[in-house]
Amino acid sequence: MWESPGVLKPRALRVAAAGLSLALALPALAACRSSPDVAAYVGDARVTVAELERAVDERLADEDVAEFAASREADYTRLVLEFLVQREVYEAVAERYDVRVTDGAVRSRIDEIIGDNDAEAIYASWAEQGVTRTDIADSVRQQLVRERIAEAAGETDALSEEALRARYAEVSESLAQPEFGVITVADQATAEAVLAELTADPAAYPTVAARYAGPSTLPQLTRGDPAEIVPVLAERFDATPPGSGFVVPLEVAGGIVVGFTTGTATPAFEEVRPDLEAEARREAEEAGAALVEDVREDLDVTVNPRYGVLSEEGRLVRGEGGVVELLAGATGADAADRSGPGD
Repeated sequence: MWESPGVLKPRALRVAAAGLSLALALPALAACRSSPDVAAYVGDARVTVAELERAVDERLADEDVAEFAASREADYTRLVLEFLVQREVYEAVAERYDVRVTDGAVRSRIDEIIGDNDAEAIYASWAEQGVTRTDIADSVRQQLVRERIAEAAGETDALSEEALRARYAEVSESLAQPEFGVITVADQATAEAVLAELTADPAAYPTVAARYAGPSTLPQLTRGDPAEIVPVLAERFDATPPGSGFVVPLEVAGGIVVGFTTGTATPAFEEVRPDLEAEARREAEEAGAALVEDVREDLDVTVNPRYGVLSEEGRLVRGEGGVVELLAGATGADAADRSGPGD
């Protein structure tokens, strides 16, 4: 019946089994070099037509990817070309800033993104958008590169222990929330005895709650707004002094409810550390993205005209005009805040 909230708002990197998307920024491609055997130039590196065709064929071996690409073959080839160009760009970025991202680090970040969700279901949902496991790994590797080059260039130290603790000191006061518990028992006498026990020793709450476990009992003291978690008791909690509680019959709870509050509590640093790290990563990524763009411009990336032309904004479009819609509009910088790996 009651639900316990998290300490902060849900982290940016939450993965659901449906509606996943990758934030894959489109490289700005400049048309100045071309060869019939080269799909794109990235500095001194080349993505050949043969390499592009192999990459497309490998992806189409996945039935879900093939279904996605079936009605948009040319657009999908452009998407794969952009994946390959991005890979070359980020290799140059990593070399310039002398950073290295291991396969183990990539796997760890992917595991973190997937969390407790069904990994196979998530990979399948990405495949339905034309994105393979290799593309996901590349995308996550590039996310890590952005974070690390920002640190290497001195643009941010937000991920350091000192910076995280300093940020916690800044925001800890704003994280304070009411802390309360609800235990439902069968009769008035038991309810009064439970309240007396909690008042004498608030730390005993988990033990006491375990004796009366059920859908209308919170197993732990909970931080959050009572109006959102137990709205029917919100006014009671608002009127209850810290370190005390109340007893009230409540039909919807199926018994006599004991409400208890310790007052306002602030989560410890370690409790909110994952959220602070997520915030710091976003800061590092933003700083790193600007550095990536500088390298990209220096590389003078060029695309073979057979795969499209450039818009005034520097995006790859169809020859007859019109921006290529990839991943149902889920690509580009505007998708960076959506759930799933970064580019």
